[in-house]
This record gives sequence, C-alpha cells and structure tokens, in this order.
Amino acid sequence: MIIAIKRLPLLALLLFITCSSLQAQKKLPAPDKVLEVMHLTNGYFKNKWPDVGKRMVHERSRASNIWTRAVYYEGLMALYALDPKPEDLDYAVRWADFHKWDLRDGETYTRNADNQCAGQTYIDLYQMDPKPFKIEKIKASIDSMMRTDKIDDWNWVDAIQMAMPVFAKLSVIYNDPAYSERMYEMYMYTRNKHGDNGLFNPKDNLWWRDKDFDPPYKEPNGEDCYWSRGNGWVFAALVRVLATIPKDAPHRKQYEDDFKVMAAALAPIQRKDGFWNASLHDPTNYGGKETSGTSLFVYGMAWGINNGYLDAKKYQPIITKGWNGMVKEAVHENGFLGYMQGTGKEPKDGQPVTYTSVPNFEDYGLGCFLLAGSEVYKLINAKKN
Repeated sequence: MIIAIKRLPLLALLLFITCSSLQAQKKLPAPDKVLEVMHLTNGYFKNKWPDVGKRMVHERSRASNIWTRAVYYEGLMALYALDPKPEDLDYAVRWADFHKWDLRDGETYTRNADNQCAGQTYIDLYQMDPKPFKIEKIKASIDSMMRTDKIDDWNWVDAIQMAMPVFAKLSVIYNDPAYSERMYEMYMYTRNKHGDNGLFNPKDNLWWRDKDFDPPYKEPNGEDCYWSRGNGWVFAALVRVLATIPKDAPHRKQYEDDFKVMAAALAPIQRKDGFWNASLHDPTNYGGKETSGTSLFVYGMAWGINNGYLDAKKYQPIITKGWNGMVKEAVHENGFLGYMQGTGKEPKDGQPVTYTSVPNFEDYGLGCFLLAGSEVYKLINAKKN
C-alpha cells in the first residue's frame, strides 16, 4: 500500500503529460510555427536541388519542369505569398528562365495536362511582373487546343489539377470566357463521360483515377477503388479554379457543389492519426499514413473554411488533426517529408510508404504540403483576428 501511494504522484504526472499532449493535438499551432515548418521542408528541398535546371534521373531522364516539379512550384508560390522571401522568388524565376518559360522539353503545343502544369507558376510570375514572354508559350499551348473541338484529353483525374487552373487563369487575365467554357466542357467530359459513366461516382462523391478503376474493378475488401492522391488532385483543382474565376462565373455552382460533396465524403474516412489511407475505402489495401493525399485534403478543407464553403465547427477539427499529424509524424528534423507515396496511379504504387522511405520524386509531395500549410496559416490568422 505504501508503494502504491508513493507511485501516485508519478502516475498523476504521466497522466497530465499525456492529456496535455492530446489537448495540444486538438489545437492548431501559432502561425509562426506553421511558417517555420513550411520553410524547414522547403529549405531541405532547395538545398538538395540547388540547380533548378538539373534533370531528374530515375529509370530515365526527365526535364525539371515536368508535373512533379511544377506542383512543387505551386506550393512555393503559396509560401511566397504568405512570407515573401527574395530567395524563394529567385528560385522560381531561375527555374522558369532556365526552361525559357516553355513546357516540357520545349514542346509548346502539347495537349498533355501534365506537361502544361508548369504554366500555372509561369502565369503567377507573369501577374507579379507582366512581361508577355512569360505566358507566351503556355497561352500558345492552350490556344492550340482551343482551335479544335476535342474535349476528352483529361482521361485521368490528375489532369484536372495539372491543367484546369491554367484555363481559369487565362480566362481571367484576358477577360475571355472562351477559356472558362472549354475548361467546363473538358471537366464535365472527365466527370460524366470517361470510362463507362464518367470518373466521378455520385453514389460516393469520389473519383476513380481513370477508366481502369471504375466497376467492375474492386479493392480487396470489395469496395470501389478511390485513390487518395487522385481524389486530392481533383479537390485541389476545384480550390484553385474557385479561387480564380469570378463570383458570377457561369459554371461556378457546379464546381462549388462538387467541392462540398467531396469534402463531406472525405471527412468521415480520415484516420484517427489525422492522415488518410492511400486507398480511401479499403484501409487494408496498403493502409497506413500517406502524406500527399492528406496534404491535398487539408489544403482543400482549410480553403473551404477560409472562403465560407465549409462549416468550421465540423471541418476545423479534421484539419487540425491532419496538419498536426503530418507535422508530428511525417516531418523529419532536417525537413524531409516521410510517408510520401511515390508516383503512380493506385494504392499499390510506390510502396512501401514509411517514415524513412524516399519516394522516386520528392517535389510534388512537398508542393502539396506547402499548399496545405498556406491555407492552415490563413485559417489560424483569421481566428486570431
């Protein structure tokens, strides 16, 4: 009995520490802490890749303005908008200069959305310093598509994020609704026509990655295959388009409705640790923490609260758990991001995904994380004010 009594203060202390830790996870950090981790992870990448033009060599060599690097620069521009450091802007401008503000391997007239993704950052840089040569090539690429009637190019959901915001940005810059109309036609073709009945499943309000994954394809547990990052790409694209087009844009309600039903579908399938599984409806199929999809969902939901589309009471705890989970579990002391699935198109690709596993490309995952951080930062600041 005496021994048990002596142990009580220690047990109480341990209980207090545990409860305090749990309470901390229920709150978002201070804004400066969000910036700190964004700069940490960004610094790790920039130190690893000081040469903005260096080709990426894995099973083959690829230019440094392919979609993976382009998504990173989307995140970098979001960080720069919050905390404008000249060295970050210089890193983006040197990259664009190296590639002569052109698309992958100088192929200006590509129809491939992946190869048009770099245009998002070119346009952002143009808007900061409007010199025509900066968007000449990306405009030429999109204009070449506009001269045809073909609208079925986006036959995989990643393409929606890679190219759809480019159309939205050009529509606003040139005050030309034709870009927005073509964007809508292409989006709706992907949504309702590709595969058997479109890549969006209104029953679950989630997206199949491409026609190979709509029914009768099933996950091991019998559920439909909804790949986390694939759905994240669509969710992020809707955010970036809604943030760009006018409030009275003709098809805005379609994008708003799709964004809100996706958020509602994603909310109940978040893991207890704050992450989402690579397979959204089958946690047994390569289940576990995954940072890229989680980042995109946190990004979208935080933007949704910040812009009045989502209820803070419902979604802020989800965002808090997601952001805190990634910072605590995925971010290494040197800024490396763990639990990042490599490139692919389904849960099994890029496995195993662990704390220490290095994906074949580290850039796009960081871009997703920086996008998430940018909206979490705004959310915290809005609460403060």
